[in-house]
Amino acid sequence: MLTTADRPLFDEDLNMFRDQVRKVFDKALIPHLDKWEEEGVVPRSFWTEVGAAGLLCPQVPEEYGGLGLDYRYNSVIGEELSYAGSSAGITLQSDITVDYIIHYGSEEQKRKWLPGMVSGEVISAIAMTEPGAGSDLQGVKTTARRDGNHYVINGSKTYITNGQNADVIIVVAKTDPAKGAKGTSLILVEADREGFARGRNLDKIGQNSADTSELFFNEVRVPITNCLGEEGMGFAYLMNQLPQERLQIAIAGQAGAQRAFDEAVKFTKDRKAFGKTVFDFQNTQFTLAGLKAKLQAGWAHLDWCIARHLEKKLNAAEASAAKLFHTELQWEVCDAALQLHGGAGYMNEYPIARLWRDARVQRIYGGTSEIMKIVVGRSI
Repeated sequence: MLTTADRPLFDEDLNMFRDQVRKVFDKALIPHLDKWEEEGVVPRSFWTEVGAAGLLCPQVPEEYGGLGLDYRYNSVIGEELSYAGSSAGITLQSDITVDYIIHYGSEEQKRKWLPGMVSGEVISAIAMTEPGAGSDLQGVKTTARRDGNHYVINGSKTYITNGQNADVIIVVAKTDPAKGAKGTSLILVEADREGFARGRNLDKIGQNSADTSELFFNEVRVPITNCLGEEGMGFAYLMNQLPQERLQIAIAGQAGAQRAFDEAVKFTKDRKAFGKTVFDFQNTQFTLAGLKAKLQAGWAHLDWCIARHLEKKLNAAEASAAKLFHTELQWEVCDAALQLHGGAGYMNEYPIARLWRDARVQRIYGGTSEIMKIVVGRSI
């Protein structure tokens, strides 16, 4: 269990909310983790259950069915989800896609989509990555050409979280390819539109319960009113929202690292070797002590980042540094914790195996660690 009593950023209301999150996850999430890993998808029933409990998109204003809460509540959900060892795509909806609609959506779009996103009856995705365009979003090839009062969308996307379940997809497309980044727009595409097709649920190294898909757009017609915000402003909107996306990944990284550490402590204190516990060996204690020191610094830094974000001061370089630090820390802790498990760490029956597998992609999506270093380097 995460220790939060000494974190000044979280007051009594937040601690009560965290208790609620844990109770819901204990019932609706943790007993099903292995089954969902095997099935490769989290069922829609989970979405509506957490939605009914107020654990989806807590920042949505009350007039659209939300709770109107600040980002600390999102961070609690993200921490507890990662600590539980789940890769369910609810944080993508709560921390990423919903804010595009809150900040840039028309009144009609907000009333159409936000209540369902809060309740879990609407599942969303954002389609950025393409087979030939990953971290470099200026390189997207998907187009949306105007035809009267409609856009006609053509292209393909890949590695799309929530792709198998999504009811609505925010598609990054070129409305004016000649203008490069300034010709990029965000367009809402409903999954029942003719010409839209889902590809396979991709076979990944880890995060197996997170459905990750290829998406195809073949002459998909949507009304011009499906444009999210202003035409041609898509790249600017993406850059505006990236700090929160990267902060969310950092939160997951820190909580995942803490869970891996806690699993290592528990295992080494139970496991006997050469007449004493593995924990009693100096190498074990030195390894764990070094990791604990980094985790301590990590929690302090994470709370600083969340506080900065609440004040709307967390900039791109700071958020990128946070993603870089916390995801690299997650990998270091998970790998060391697996090593301390010995051969047991390689067995899927132990939680550390899934924690280790799931951690690997954290240094890739949302911008690779190498891209994060470039962003931070440019700010120096």
